[in-house]
Amino acid sequence: MTEADWGAVDAYIGERLLAPDPALDAALAANRAAGLPSIDVSPPQGKFLHVLARATGAKTILEIGTLGGYSTIWLARALPEDGQVVTLEYAPAHADVARSNLAAAGLAGKVDLRVGAALDLLPALAAEGRSFDFVFIDADKENNAAYLDWALKLARVGATVIVDNVVRKGAILDATNLRPDVEGTRRFFDYAAEEKRWTATALQTVGAKGWDGFAIGVVEERAFP
Repeated sequence: MTEADWGAVDAYIGERLLAPDPALDAALAANRAAGLPSIDVSPPQGKFLHVLARATGAKTILEIGTLGGYSTIWLARALPEDGQVVTLEYAPAHADVARSNLAAAGLAGKVDLRVGAALDLLPALAAEGRSFDFVFIDADKENNAAYLDWALKLARVGATVIVDNVVRKGAILDATNLRPDVEGTRRFFDYAAEEKRWTATALQTVGAKGWDGFAIGVVEERAFP
């Protein structure tokens, strides 16, 4: 099968299991109009995150990598009335688009969007004593090992942690591929394999976003009280 076939299957799934959603469609359109890179999760992946957050009963969600807020909308909709997403975005221009998209979706009150380098913002969350039930990491791949370390510091025992884009079209197997994102993904796997604070696996995925995958784990031990 080709990538076109994978995309067609995603479209088939979407037609049957994802209802028409003007707010999500508008968010993607706004992202395109603003010139944001087209690297959002696909609609089936977005609903996968939504379903998983609901299934785990998450009330507090940490997202590292907001982009235009498409995945943020899916996650915020999974929360109960008193729930909150804290989402971190490096680029101020992207954050401006995300704020507009979240407001248009009626979710601004459920989302705390913080702007800056995630590795600068995460210590502040620890200092605030924050704890999260669900963490989604979808930012620069070079720092994924460090993001995982912070996720395990901030997540409660039993929390779910998901890391996106961990297969890189199979490039992780090519020792000659020294792209920063690929080397960062290998460092993530090395760190994840040795880390005792979570129990994890990874799954390959194909679809409209091509060949990639998620790592997913459950937190066994929290570093901070």
